[in-house]
Amino acid sequence: MLMTGNQCTLDEGSWNQGAVLRVSEISRIIAALLEDDRLRGVWVSGEVTNYKRHDMSGHRYFSLSEKSGGTSAVLNCVMWRTGAAKLTFEPADGMNVMAFGDIGHYAPQGKYQFYVKELRQAGLGEKYLLVERWKRELEAEGVFAPERKVRLPPFPRRVGVVTSGTGAVLHDIRNVIARRYPVEIVLSPTAVQGDGAHQEITDAIRRIDGCVDVIIIARGGGSFEDLFPFNHPDVVRTIASCRTPVISAIGHEVDVTLADFAADIRAPTPSAAAELAVPDRAALFEELSASRRKMRGQIEARLVRACETVRDLRERLHPRKILRKIADRREYADSLVEQLGRSYRSRLERERLGIGRLSAIIEGYNPVRTLERGYCLAVRNGGIVRSAGLIKPDDSLSLKFSDGSAEVNVRKVKYGKDV
Repeated sequence: MLMTGNQCTLDEGSWNQGAVLRVSEISRIIAALLEDDRLRGVWVSGEVTNYKRHDMSGHRYFSLSEKSGGTSAVLNCVMWRTGAAKLTFEPADGMNVMAFGDIGHYAPQGKYQFYVKELRQAGLGEKYLLVERWKRELEAEGVFAPERKVRLPPFPRRVGVVTSGTGAVLHDIRNVIARRYPVEIVLSPTAVQGDGAHQEITDAIRRIDGCVDVIIIARGGGSFEDLFPFNHPDVVRTIASCRTPVISAIGHEVDVTLADFAADIRAPTPSAAAELAVPDRAALFEELSASRRKMRGQIEARLVRACETVRDLRERLHPRKILRKIADRREYADSLVEQLGRSYRSRLERERLGIGRLSAIIEGYNPVRTLERGYCLAVRNGGIVRSAGLIKPDDSLSLKFSDGSAEVNVRKVKYGKDV
């Protein structure tokens, strides 16, 4: 770079490297590079250093360091208050931990840092990762699929319990069931923590499967280490393969194990599991009472309607009313007969008058009546002579009168123009 007075210029070599970038642009490029999926949702192990707890905000600030082969590396970390509230231990310098989160760029200080969402002690961290791997494998097998879950029976007769035979859990379950809906409880005892507990739990589930109507798998609260057997794939697969509906009640409400995902229903506590397993007889009695009241009301309403119907029928079918209706019908029938007779006679008279008129008209066209008035018919060869033009002199004709006939010979014919 060359400087002249208050100005500076780029030499040809520097200028060819590209345009000048602003600091904010560099920051955005770095932030974009840190968006790599390989830097998001990752677990990082290391030793806690420079640990600080901000009492006002609740945030945690620290570094993760690692020394290897004579070299060291440091990763700045921040854990916001929401994540810190879930911590089950207080981190300290020199503690080996496993942290889960995302790598991001902090532009105000021009540095990248690790935004931690979960923090676990290194000894347990490996087990957490193991549980995550088991979860992925079991999920791929369809062990947690919702469609393979079944409904609980509404009125079980026998409830199986897989838990420790000496703990308070069994006592709580018995008390709840005895109070709500007393049924037979079948215990399949097992260890619920420690080495080999997962095998005992698996055997206890298999012993009772098919012998009861519903199974409760339960234990009290505890640490992640205490609940670890209920994450074991053997236990989870056994629960998923049960013929009997399974309720899981492992730990407190905030505790979640892989067994909870495989069970048909998860309960927050053993007592809640007992409430889910059996109905509440007090509520059932109340429902029965309500149903009884409803049925009684419906029956009473139907009886009232039936009584009204019978009363109406009795009134309608009373002999006095029947005789009155018969008399009314008879009178109505007589009226119809009389009306029909009058109508028939009127029509008969009209028809008679019509026939008389037709007879008069026909009689008027009767040739005999014409002859009676002094006319006669001229007949030749059996046919009526209708015109003078049809006869000629010397023709023989027969003259028909009303009271006889005469045979004549024509001497002379005068036609219309000669008449």
